[in-house]
Amino acid sequence: MADRVHSMPSPSSSPLPPPPGRRRPDHHHHQQSDADPDPAAAPATDETTPLHPSFFHDRPLALSPPPGTYIIQVPKDQVLRSPPPDRARRYKKLAGRPARRRRLRRACCLSCAALLAILAAAAAFAGAVFLIFRPRAPSFSVPSSLSIRGLDATALASPPTAGLSPALDAAVRADNGRNGKVGVEYRAGGNVAVSYAGQRLAAGPWPAFRQAPRNVTVVAAAMRGQGVRLTDAQRRQLAANRAARAVPLTVEARVPVHLRFGKVLRTWTIDVKVRCEVAVDRLDGNAAVVNRGCRVRVKPLWWWW
Repeated sequence: MADRVHSMPSPSSSPLPPPPGRRRPDHHHHQQSDADPDPAAAPATDETTPLHPSFFHDRPLALSPPPGTYIIQVPKDQVLRSPPPDRARRYKKLAGRPARRRRLRRACCLSCAALLAILAAAAAFAGAVFLIFRPRAPSFSVPSSLSIRGLDATALASPPTAGLSPALDAAVRADNGRNGKVGVEYRAGGNVAVSYAGQRLAAGPWPAFRQAPRNVTVVAAAMRGQGVRLTDAQRRQLAANRAARAVPLTVEARVPVHLRFGKVLRTWTIDVKVRCEVAVDRLDGNAAVVNRGCRVRVKPLWWWW
């Protein structure tokens, strides 16, 4: 009796190859001879259970894509290697952006490194100059005499309508003895003033000159005032101080200077501010001065404070 085999629908479009070691049944083997039966064969039945497709394959079948998924295969020779003409400019701009960023980053790094190198060299040079020359601020003082006019008892008792016009001539002593290798060059444009209880009485220019290392120079400062008005409280206090023969005055000076290191090096212009507290015994003629100390402030040289 012939066996009837029902075919199983294949998951793929291509037909399944026959399993290895098994020949495709043909019409010669569909029938077996009654005279030569196969003793090992199973009893024949009308229908045979179909085999699972995995039985005929050594490797698992590829899974088919889920519904709604499309796979498009483009030949390799048809893959576009350049953007379309309408997007070529944008593609070129986007493609060149990383290179520009790298160049900009490299330029910024080089600039920062150069700036740090310059700052380090400047700091090293300034440190070397400081260690070699040891610059110090010059000291100032007001000598023992001060000429005063226009502040006598008559002027203070009945001040004129236009105000007081005091005149003071002072000798200021500038001492550069602490600097053995640094000279001081006093520039034009400085001024010196004298005040009483916060009220300026007179002011005048500071002369320009050069001061060598370890040098002491006495500067004559002529100060003039005009239209000075004192309040009633200030006039009463000034009269009381004059009676006590101790009138406190403040002498202030602001002088632009250059520091000279040897014969070649010279600093930029530095403002030196001097404030001296003095006391005089009289307000007319040559008054004796008691120096109560001077304070010097220099910026930006912090070691001069």
